[in-house]
Amino acid sequence: MYKKLLVLVVLMCTGSLLGQFNDPNTGSLTSALGLTYIDGKPFYAVRIAPEFALGNFGVGLDLNMEFGSDGSIRKENFNDATDYLSIIRYIRYGQKNDPVYVKLGAVDYYTLGHGSIMYLYNNRPSLDNKKIGLGFDLNMEKWGVESIYSDFSQAGVIGMRGYIKPLKLFVDSSIPILSNVEVGATYVSDMSKDAHVDGVVYNPVTQKIQQRIGEKSLNEYGFDVGLPIYKSSVFSSQLYYDFAKIQDLGSGSAAGILVDFKLGSMVTLGARLERRWNQEQYMPSLFNWLYEINRFNYDPVKDRISSIYQTLKYMKADNGNFGSLKVDVLNLVKVYGSYERLDKTPQSGVLDIKAEAAPENLPMVARAGYSKTNITNEAGMFKVDDHSYLYTELGYKPYSYLLVSMLYIWTFEPIRDADKVVVGYKPQKKIEPRVSFIYPFDLNKK
Repeated sequence: MYKKLLVLVVLMCTGSLLGQFNDPNTGSLTSALGLTYIDGKPFYAVRIAPEFALGNFGVGLDLNMEFGSDGSIRKENFNDATDYLSIIRYIRYGQKNDPVYVKLGAVDYYTLGHGSIMYLYNNRPSLDNKKIGLGFDLNMEKWGVESIYSDFSQAGVIGMRGYIKPLKLFVDSSIPILSNVEVGATYVSDMSKDAHVDGVVYNPVTQKIQQRIGEKSLNEYGFDVGLPIYKSSVFSSQLYYDFAKIQDLGSGSAAGILVDFKLGSMVTLGARLERRWNQEQYMPSLFNWLYEINRFNYDPVKDRISSIYQTLKYMKADNGNFGSLKVDVLNLVKVYGSYERLDKTPQSGVLDIKAEAAPENLPMVARAGYSKTNITNEAGMFKVDDHSYLYTELGYKPYSYLLVSMLYIWTFEPIRDADKVVVGYKPQKKIEPRVSFIYPFDLNKK
């Protein structure tokens, strides 16, 4: 079995974490041909992924086809109706933190508030299980709403955070600092059949799960307070406090500081440092980028399940720390990293690093990312094992519009029962030499 390696970034405009580094106000046409090896089997890959932006509107398409040696298309490319609809990767209006923001389709790495309940949640963690969701935000001067729904094809994750600035809303105050105090409340519910599962009854004849034991929704709610300390065009900082409670399970709280620094187009830096206090049966940032993968997995051969609910049931009380850093230097090198660890639990470290070097005036592209959970100590932090996730791409640009590259991608493939219902995920390895045509354009220019 291949080691469990998950690509956090899917290149060529497929909704990656590194997509947060791209300019959302311009467009591009990306098409690629390659030979992909999936779990050791060769497939010819064709990808067409244009993105268009005009004013506040944006559209991204993603046509991904892989053909076997006999010329047949790989079944996971178009396994159900949502695969056809998901060719439209997203339709959006505005950007996160704009007065109005709407995004339909892929809702990548979505955060509510400071992230104590939902942090970098991704409704499409697998290339072969593309869901259609919705993100909708209103960000007014005195109040606002953030909301998300993960999957219109079935019951999924729904989340909402409302917030107000009380002194501005009720007193119309202009007191420095205090007038910008923000108070918010968050509610997230996973209504899927796999959200709260403690066991299953499996029928080997029909090859289907007959019953999910303990099946019900998994709900979490909380409140937060944010206090901006200073804000200018160069530097801003904010203190915050969050409290969260998982229904019928544990609760926790966190306090931290956010810092942003921007020196023109030369250097952009964002940092976050947070202290966490966790009771038993509680996990901070429960709805994260791996939630859809870890929520429920069933192995019919061993008749064994693993689920988020079971993990929560046996978690012990333990406090911890979290920190993150994002740096952009001259729009040439972009790096993001985060690390978290509990005080007493040995295998509690979680590391996430990603970087990109794609300078416009140099004929090279380098992208890489590495994430790992269950870190016992810093000595084993970069030892790749079953709890590691990795991707790389190295490329050369003989012309400004042409990229020849090699990709190493490890992702998860959905496991489906006899009715094509996803009952879990298994590791999947892709190795792909690729030739890409990339043409940037800007519809906003007159």
